[in-house]
Amino acid sequence: MPNKTSAAAPLGTLVMLGGGDDDPMLALLARLLPDRNAPIEILTTATRRQPARTAAAYAHALHQQGCPHVRHLQVCEDYPADDPETLQRLRDAALVFMSGGDQERITDFLLGTEFLNILQHKCQAESNFILAGTSAGASVMAEVMLVNGHGWRSLLGGQIEVKPGLGLLPGVLLDQHFAERGRYPRLMHAVLAQPTLLGIGLSEETGLIVRAGQPAEVFGEEAVVVVDAADLTHNNLPTLAEDEVISGHNLRLHLLVAGQHLDLATREVK
Repeated sequence: MPNKTSAAAPLGTLVMLGGGDDDPMLALLARLLPDRNAPIEILTTATRRQPARTAAAYAHALHQQGCPHVRHLQVCEDYPADDPETLQRLRDAALVFMSGGDQERITDFLLGTEFLNILQHKCQAESNFILAGTSAGASVMAEVMLVNGHGWRSLLGGQIEVKPGLGLLPGVLLDQHFAERGRYPRLMHAVLAQPTLLGIGLSEETGLIVRAGQPAEVFGEEAVVVVDAADLTHNNLPTLAEDEVISGHNLRLHLLVAGQHLDLATREVK
C-alpha cells in the first residue's frame, strides 16, 4: 500500500500558480514579502521567446506593488547557471519568481548545478525567502512534473510523459492549466503510474501557498484538484499494453477552492 506521507514543508515559502492572469498573484507576493524593498529576481529560463520583455513586464507589475528592486536573472544557453555573479544574486534574493513557458528548459539548465543547490538551501533554511512560479514555473517545483499527454488519449497506456522536477516539493506531482486544458485524465494516469506521489492539478488564476509548519492554502478563482492513490485497491498499469485503457479503483479526488487547505504530510484536506 502506498505511503500516505509526503515531505514536510520547507522553512521558506513556495507559491505556485496554474497559469493565466498572474497580476493577483504578484500582489499576493508583494504582501508576503517582509520588506518590499528586498531584492527580487525574475527567472525567465522557461520563456524561450523574448525573455527580457517578459522580465520587464513582471518588473513593471511589481514596481506598481511598491517593490522597487526587481532584476532579470538570466539562466539559459548564453547565461550559465553557475556564473559567480548569478549565484551571488541568487544568494541575495528575497523572492525568486519563475515565469511560464517550457518547464523542461528549467530542469535542463538547473538540474545538477550549484544554482539549484543554493535555491534548495534557501527554500529549506531561510524563513523569509519566497520562491514563486506560474505555469511551467510552478509545475517544475515538484518532485515529478507532467510534460506530455493530451485529452482522452491520456487514458491509454503509454500516452503520457513525466520527468523529474526540481524536487522542492518531494512526494508531489504537479500539473498546470489544469481545468482549462482538460488535464484530468493525464493526472490520474500519472498518479496510477507512481501511486506514492500526490497528484495536484492547478487551474489558471489558482494556486497553492506552502508555508513552513502549515497546510498548503489554496488561493485564486478556480479549483485545485488533488488525486491521492494511497488507498488504491486495483491498478492495471503494471501489466497494461500500450494504447489499452488504464483502470484504477479507490482513487481519492478532492476539489479545493480559495481558503481551503491541503496538508502535504498527512494528505488531509480542510
